[in-house]
Amino acid sequence: MLELLLCSLVTVFPDYLYRRYVQGKRFGREITLYSVWFELRWGITACLMLTIGLITVIFYNHPSTSTVTAYFRTVPLVPEVGGRVVEIFVQPSDVVKEGQPIFRLDPSSEETAIETARRRITEVDASMVVAQSDIAAAEGQIRQANESLEQARDELRVKQELRTRNSDTVTIREIERLQRVVDGREGAVAAAIAAREGAQSRLSTLLPAQKASAEAALAQAEVDLRKTIIRAGTAGHIEQFALKVGDFVTPLMRPAGVLIPEGAGRGRLIAGFGQIEAQVMKPGMVAEATCISKPFTVIPLVVTNVQDFIAAGQFRAGEQLLDAQQVQRPGTITVVLEPLYKGGLDNVPPGSSCVANAYSSNHDRLQSGEAGFFEGIWLHVVDTVALVHALLLRIQALILPIQTLVFTGH
Repeated sequence: MLELLLCSLVTVFPDYLYRRYVQGKRFGREITLYSVWFELRWGITACLMLTIGLITVIFYNHPSTSTVTAYFRTVPLVPEVGGRVVEIFVQPSDVVKEGQPIFRLDPSSEETAIETARRRITEVDASMVVAQSDIAAAEGQIRQANESLEQARDELRVKQELRTRNSDTVTIREIERLQRVVDGREGAVAAAIAAREGAQSRLSTLLPAQKASAEAALAQAEVDLRKTIIRAGTAGHIEQFALKVGDFVTPLMRPAGVLIPEGAGRGRLIAGFGQIEAQVMKPGMVAEATCISKPFTVIPLVVTNVQDFIAAGQFRAGEQLLDAQQVQRPGTITVVLEPLYKGGLDNVPPGSSCVANAYSSNHDRLQSGEAGFFEGIWLHVVDTVALVHALLLRIQALILPIQTLVFTGH
């Protein structure tokens, strides 16, 4: 409507002045409701054409959108392990600090696992003491076996000397028997040495490994016990927290509530502009916005990022082929808007709905002298008509609260 009024000032209004003061035609006489189209046909036609062209130039070079929101992400309050709630430390809408406990789950199984691991460590320590006793016993058996072996060897040596001197005194069968005794006692010595080495290996290798495993199980049980106390991962607000003692929560299906991180959704707006503005939207563009939550206020902004991908085209690979017809609505270009001045988005609650304009600027190109004469005129016109869009945004800022409160009743 504003574009039509502006265009009529340079088309219909001059045409009427010509008809009135040059041709002498007046409203109610020559110009009536039935003849106004014929009398002012040149002005009306030019007005319509100029209005369409002006709207096209304005909305293409200075895009506008009503899809602007201060998005923010929430953190679900879920435990790493499932369990039943036995204690609650906070209330709904409380402000928590990072690491502050929120609620605690039943720790019975974790405490039992800790006690089991501790007893296993004690058992391994006792086994080490027994292994040391086994080593001492093996040492004694080795000494005893060596003594018996030496005695058998001495007796065999004596018998062999007697046999050499007088063959009738000692029989060959007696010498063979003594040789078997020596061989048996050598085996006993080897067995005792093997028993000592086995006990030493058990003390130096097996039992330390078992103790390390028991200590690792204890550490794991202590970690699981700490997991029963759910703490805030970041500072923020606790919302939708209706947890009661006795409730059962799990990591997948039963979250306890949500944590809104401190500062979430503040400091920037996320806007979705039409795809036709893909070649116009650039980082560094000046923008303005007005939000329902902060009425009668126009917030100066700047475009800091333009997403290279349109979300409507994404898909998740599955067992069926993708049909392009499934994308029924064209997606928008996601643009990040940040305040031009510090504190520009103060008092704008996260999640607010806004209306935003972005303005193209050809000042640098005009100053560089790259544009020709006619192109320079055109660029001046493009930059000038941004004023129309700025006026429209300010009219929206005035009308939006009235429209929301009066006509919609919200």
